Amino acid sequence: MSTGPQWDPASVRVYAIDLVERFRGITCREGVVFQGPAGWGDFCPFPEYDDDECLPWLAAAVEAAVHGWPDPVRDSVAINVTVPAVGPERAYAIVADSGCHTAKVKVAEPGGSLAADEARVAAVRSALGPSGAIRVDANGAWDVESAVAAIRRLDRAAGGLEYVEQPCAQLLQLAKVRRRVDLPIAVDESIRRAGDPLALALAEAADIAVIKCSPLGGVRRAMAVAEIAGLPVVVSSALESGVGLAAEIALAGALPQLAGACGLGTRALLSGDIVDDLANGPGRGLVTVAPPGGCAPSAQLLDRWEQPDPQRRRWWLDRLARVAGTDRG
Repeated sequence: MSTGPQWDPASVRVYAIDLVERFRGITCREGVVFQGPAGWGDFCPFPEYDDDECLPWLAAAVEAAVHGWPDPVRDSVAINVTVPAVGPERAYAIVADSGCHTAKVKVAEPGGSLAADEARVAAVRSALGPSGAIRVDANGAWDVESAVAAIRRLDRAAGGLEYVEQPCAQLLQLAKVRRRVDLPIAVDESIRRAGDPLALALAEAADIAVIKCSPLGGVRRAMAVAEIAGLPVVVSSALESGVGLAAEIALAGALPQLAGACGLGTRALLSGDIVDDLANGPGRGLVTVAPPGGCAPSAQLLDRWEQPDPQRRRWWLDRLARVAGTDRG
């Protein structure tokens, strides 16, 4: 599918939204939104990604803007609260204020320590109470031996983990860890950063597939990846704006089954948004599935969160044009 300019060129806007806490090594989330006949799309691959890795992100944005999404099979989706690599007091406050019954806790961050991770996880357990579910996400930072040791310690600190997400970078490593720990292993980066996610063999390496539609090329392709993976699925955000997050919610709404709460509460990580009408759901800890037309940004909020640096705006516009040109047939 060509991802050339099938959107309205006059609608293209570059946004830059500050984060509440440093997350994934960044303090500001940037991207480009544009409008097409079906709605709005969000093109927001992380800055370090090369043009080839940006192609599915553009395909996902084009799907939202030009083609729309499949009809949902559910009206709302339970979400987890995401806890960055913060101190225990801040971690407790984030979870206590969230209204969620499941928490995903970032661990193994550069410059951090396992002791700090344990304290963060213990604080999250205190905030959730004994019935809440805790997941930890290492973003592939550990080797096999480090993963096995850390998982056991974090499981004790949590009073029981639901699962561990991407403890190691490689599938072979994940398979070795999975054989040595008595906890489910979830896989994220190994799917979304694979050369061909549709060809992955995950059965020996993981128990749960974490699926994100932006880096996988859209809702329909993410659904195909989930089907081929053959594992229980949790949908997660790629820290998009509300425009992009609506696509992730649409994916969670369209999948036949979900393996628990989804990582779709990431608006709480942003200090603002370009969308003011993305529904928060019928209750705390839930989001409402958007209609196939998605969510339109507010003109006032687009002005408020427009990238203020002209050179940075140009960088994003050049990137969009380059990546769109790369995929023309």
